[in-house]
Amino acid sequence: MTNFQIAMEAIKQYAQLKPRPLHVTQKQAAEMLNLSVPTIRKMVASGELKLNKCGLIHISEIDKVLASRA
Repeated sequence: MTNFQIAMEAIKQYAQLKPRPLHVTQKQAAEMLNLSVPTIRKMVASGELKLNKCGLIHISEIDKVLASRA
């Protein structure tokens, strides 16, 4: 099992225990994706991640990044 598969399984198990939020901060996104906050900012600037009007990232954006790593 790869590290990615282990991480995805952990996310699935965690989601069963506690529902994921609909929107996350850039810091939370960095933690979820195991990236730095500056990297998240670059992804937002490039359009890879989109912010809502409140400056938060929808959880579906996180899922897209995770799926692209598979």
